[in-house]
Amino acid sequence: MASTATATVGVTFKRGNGASSETFTALGEVTALSFGGSTRDMIDGTNLASSGGYREYIASFRDAGELTLDLNYTHDAHETMLADYESADSVNYQVVCADTSVSTFSFTGYVSNLGVTANVGEQIKATCTIKITGAITLSS
Repeated sequence: MASTATATVGVTFKRGNGASSETFTALGEVTALSFGGSTRDMIDGTNLASSGGYREYIASFRDAGELTLDLNYTHDAHETMLADYESADSVNYQVVCADTSVSTFSFTGYVSNLGVTANVGEQIKATCTIKITGAITLSS
């Protein structure tokens, strides 16, 4: 059976402009991105009559986690994400895959970490972490 996996070529990270008819613009030179993983709080509902002596849990709040970006440093991209970091307002973002369905992960978040590294013999690199607030939606 042939694989239906998708290459990373063409994946883009986009930032919304916050307008009522919002448009999204790609942030340049992203080299890697990673959703940190969603988690769910579990409440221990165990009681003395729990069946078979096993703990019982109740599903509680979910946390969509974080998105971490690695970038080649550019002044424009850093200036954009620095403005988001300095703002107390959340921003709408998208990760758009170049698969046949054009899968789009949409979410709102806050820039929680912004860094720059410079090493001898390498390009200047930047990192950015966005704390996601609310749910991530997947569309095509």
